[in-house]
Amino acid sequence: MTIKTLRISILLFGLLSCKMKDEAAEIKPAEPIRYLALGDSYTIGESVPADENFPAQLVSAMKQSGSSVSSYKIIARTGWTTTNLKMAIEAAGLKDTFNLVSLLIGVNNQYQGKSISQYRTEFVELAQRAIQFAGGKKENVFVVSIPDYGYTPFGKSNQASISQQIDLFNAANKQLSDSLGLTYCNITPISRRGLSEPDLVAGDGLHPSAKMYKEWVDIILQR
Repeated sequence: MTIKTLRISILLFGLLSCKMKDEAAEIKPAEPIRYLALGDSYTIGESVPADENFPAQLVSAMKQSGSSVSSYKIIARTGWTTTNLKMAIEAAGLKDTFNLVSLLIGVNNQYQGKSISQYRTEFVELAQRAIQFAGGKKENVFVVSIPDYGYTPFGKSNQASISQQIDLFNAANKQLSDSLGLTYCNITPISRRGLSEPDLVAGDGLHPSAKMYKEWVDIILQR
């Protein structure tokens, strides 16, 4: 899906091409960009250098395009569920507002056997907090789908079950994102190339490599 060109170069690089809806909308963060990334290991970038996780690569791409990025902050940690992320956000006591916010959460809910109903409730709460952080501008919030770790050396022995469960969690966060009017970026198909393309998986045999994160950013930036 294409999006309209904005007067400033940011346009968020066509983030709305991720939205999977018939109608196009616009993400219009003013410059300088202040970016907040909320998530878990897939946001903090477990097993890759800090400058190679997807938020850092997104910021780098924005700067290379000529956009002004004044700051970016990550609230994420390996192993976090929706509950953990909620608690961490409250503990952080953020007073700042941001004009770009991303949310990627849920793999540890699946891994730890948490219920879909709990996930749905807490995902909505987190999404609403993300909108608050974006100054109430839901058009400046985007959700990233959960990768499928069944297509990694760690998960391949249980791939079918993992993939089925990841699909259920992603169906939930997609439906909820749509209902809230949030941009949704589906990167899960990229993660499902992890066994056939080993360089998409980090050295730990579980998490994405910098190369995979680059492909995520390409999807996010696609016009």
